[in-house]
Amino acid sequence: MPKNITLLLFIIYCHLSFSQEKVTLSGTISDSKNNETLIGVTLFIPEIKAVAITNEYGFYSITIPKGNYTLQVSYLGYENLVENITLDNSIKKNFFLTENSQQLEEVVISDNKKRADIRKPEMSVNKLSMQTVKELPVVLGEVDIIKTILTLPGVTNAGEGQSGFNVRGGSADQNLILLDEATIYNSSHLFGLFSVFNADAIKDLKLYKGGIPARFGGRLSSVLDIYQKEGNKKGFHMNGGIGLISSRLLAEGPINKGKGSFLVAGRGSYAHLFLKLVDNPNSAYFYDLNTKLSYELNSKNNLFVSGYFGRDVFNINDSFVNTYGNTVVNVRWNHLFSEKLFSNLSMIYSDYYYGLTLDFVGFNWDSGIRNYNFKYDFKHYLTDKTKLSYGVNANYYDFNPGKIEPIDDNSSIIELQLDKKYAFEPALYFDVEQKITSNFSVNYGLRYSMFYRLGQQTLNVYENNQAVIWNNDFKIYEKATPIGTRFYGRNEVIASFDNFEPRFAMSYSFNDNQSVKASYNRMAQYLHLISNTQSPTPLDVWAPSGNFLKPQTLDQVAIGYFQNLNDDKYSLEVEAFYKKIYNRVDYIDGADLIANNAIEQVILNGNARAYGLEVLFRKNEGKLTGWVSYTLSRAEQQTPGRTAEETGINNGNWYKTGFDKTHNLAVVSTYELNQKWKFGSIFTLQTGQPVTFPNGKYEYQGILIPSYGARNEDNLPTYHHLDISATYTPKPDKKKGWQGEWVFSIYNVYGRENAASITFRQNTDTATNEAVRLSIFGVVPSVTYNFKF
Repeated sequence: MPKNITLLLFIIYCHLSFSQEKVTLSGTISDSKNNETLIGVTLFIPEIKAVAITNEYGFYSITIPKGNYTLQVSYLGYENLVENITLDNSIKKNFFLTENSQQLEEVVISDNKKRADIRKPEMSVNKLSMQTVKELPVVLGEVDIIKTILTLPGVTNAGEGQSGFNVRGGSADQNLILLDEATIYNSSHLFGLFSVFNADAIKDLKLYKGGIPARFGGRLSSVLDIYQKEGNKKGFHMNGGIGLISSRLLAEGPINKGKGSFLVAGRGSYAHLFLKLVDNPNSAYFYDLNTKLSYELNSKNNLFVSGYFGRDVFNINDSFVNTYGNTVVNVRWNHLFSEKLFSNLSMIYSDYYYGLTLDFVGFNWDSGIRNYNFKYDFKHYLTDKTKLSYGVNANYYDFNPGKIEPIDDNSSIIELQLDKKYAFEPALYFDVEQKITSNFSVNYGLRYSMFYRLGQQTLNVYENNQAVIWNNDFKIYEKATPIGTRFYGRNEVIASFDNFEPRFAMSYSFNDNQSVKASYNRMAQYLHLISNTQSPTPLDVWAPSGNFLKPQTLDQVAIGYFQNLNDDKYSLEVEAFYKKIYNRVDYIDGADLIANNAIEQVILNGNARAYGLEVLFRKNEGKLTGWVSYTLSRAEQQTPGRTAEETGINNGNWYKTGFDKTHNLAVVSTYELNQKWKFGSIFTLQTGQPVTFPNGKYEYQGILIPSYGARNEDNLPTYHHLDISATYTPKPDKKKGWQGEWVFSIYNVYGRENAASITFRQNTDTATNEAVRLSIFGVVPSVTYNFKF
């Protein structure tokens, strides 16, 4: 017995002695010019090949043995910082990086970061710097984050002038879009012509297409995680731009001698004002406002308040007025419990509003969704090889499917409020990133999500609990007639669900330049966008899962090969993926979704799948930089019959979804001729959007009626266009005072008339059938003047 105790004490002593030999280096990394914290900065210690990367708030922490080390801090676009340091005790050390415009030095800067990415167990993730985003040509001269991510592999949209984006064959409502952790429900201005994100106010963006960390949930296809700038803590500055149809202005500066900062950015369009000059009463415009306050209470506590407000107004002769937009507010508190434990507490309010006035009918319509979100996240830097993340998340939802109000008291319109819906979605998660060996790293985690559909609401009751019935005589689905109703009181649970959502990713690096990676993630989505269009519209309504609308779940696997070539001058990423979605909403033929208070009568639950191959080849250095992305994929949906008699949708066969794009190619390039002139170009080519064309016609009582075949068995013509831009900086060496640049761009250089849709009609003169193509854009030139001081 004494021998066992002695052995145990010896083991404990050895463990404690070993622990005492390790120390922790932690701190923040910021821009030296404005004290803006930097996300994703790499701190590399070559003696032991240890790596630390800053989190969303610029914080890093690494635990290593005591000793003398060389610290290499690198971030693309900034000068490499090298410092020798002796670590005898745990210390906090902040670093400040200086921007570097010299391309030659960027070769050194990018090296460690790319090699760290090779070894990191993170895949199906794309990061873009705002500098890259601003150099690319876009329609109407407005820098656009959403248009830029469409050049990445696996990302498409429904076509020109369409809102939203699709990732790996998923629908737009399956994307979680976050601005400073707050949910954005509609990411578009002017029905898709612009995004809601003012690039001047954005600091960092990251798109997760797979291998999604456990801290994210509630959507199936992707997470677009965007953070706003914090504001300049060293001095007051302004910048902005003046374009042909819109302008923007940003102001930022310090608070209380640099302990805090503020940022205010506004943007608006004014093309409708030109219509007023020619007595045209119609108008379409948008405006938005970004705000952020940050304040350092002390060395361990920081407070942030950020917000966004945006509106679109579409007015036709004052008889049709459409207003919609997002409002979000987030109050966050960062607390450092120790050099190894970082926390972030967030209280978030998100609101999407849609309003419509029809003067010629005599009523107002409004709908929307609100959610109140509480998040508490922790990052625990256990050792130099293990990092643990965990936290809780709780969302309360308030759905307004629609309300009709008469414009005046004499109207014959009766006020109608569709049943409001309420839901509560709590979740717990943990996530571990672990370096097993010098070549093998893993990331694994689990999210446990719950969802409660809550009253106050009266619901229909159906025979056999079926809201959709099968008419075997006509071989069609029809609405079921309710046999009664049931009232659920306030906060009474109507339906409840829960899901375990495991996540796993691994990376095996052959050396500093080559690795293979694999990932698996299971996701659950409890919200549904009720829409039978190929891209979301402002009129679409969000609805919670319940007795008939089941939660969607997804299983996705991916495997990839990653390589840096020729001393990191080039990089190659190749990924293959497969995902299966369960309980994907499908609609019966002839489904009426507008102002439908019994949406369960027109929907069925089916399955979906998507699979494909993605290739991304980048040229990272030199005067000519850019990338080529290509995706070969298929996205399909199946809704079989519930019984042997039922045919299901499309006879129960798999059919292409509206988001299927077999081929998707993008070629992006920027060329720096000299310090004054930079050029950019984007060439895009995609398979046309799946559609259902009529395959015949018949006459009934003198009326010609088209007949249709299988769903989405046809495609619109191939979509392609070339965009170019030129940026002229008159005084590139001027670093203080007023600094300006001109951006000239041409969208769709060769005037490709891409089909947004094709309609079929009978020619009144010849009585022959004809197809009519609707195109939105021809050649669109634009010019913008950007400035800062």
